[in-house]
Amino acid sequence: MAKASKREYVWLQCTETGDLNYRISVNVSGGVPKLELKKHCPRLRKHTLHKVKRK
Repeated sequence: MAKASKREYVWLQCTETGDLNYRISVNVSGGVPKLELKKHCPRLRKHTLHKVKRK
């Protein structure tokens, strides 16, 4: 049997448009990190700051 994973899927939300553009898995042991990444926003066609959004 495989071990139970301590990873969870979260969305990355664009801070300028509010769109949920990316879904990534993060390690949740010790809580969800305050992750902020510069990713490409397809609506604005430029790199913007994306923050973690849990569903």
